[in-house]
Amino acid sequence: MKRVYNFLMARPLTKPRAKQGERLLKLRLEAGLSQVELAELIGEPQQNVAYWERSEKPPRSDSLPRIAKALGVKVEDILNLETEIPKKNGPTGRLQKIFEEVSELPRGQQQKIIEFVSAFVAQYKQVKTA
Repeated sequence: MKRVYNFLMARPLTKPRAKQGERLLKLRLEAGLSQVELAELIGEPQQNVAYWERSEKPPRSDSLPRIAKALGVKVEDILNLETEIPKKNGPTGRLQKIFEEVSELPRGQQQKIIEFVSAFVAQYKQVKTA
């Protein structure tokens, strides 16, 4: 019989998640990112993100600013385990990266994207309230 492995499914933890790792996991989920997406945004392998989410130690100091930017938080929000997870005031993760890329386009193309996104959001609001 042929065995099929799904490498995208997470393995269950054998011991409780460390507080530091739990903090990073919650921040990542709050930003709406998968481990793979966060890894791509910060230029690290997905395995590093998985390790950090299980570890008692915070990510390396050279990675912390990139992680904080991708998650839309401050470095202190990642390290301070005693404070609540901050609420997001703007786009984070992939959405933030896309908006940054759009900001580099010519003004006319930016306007077309604004019109499309505005129409899409308006349509969503109509469907949601109907």
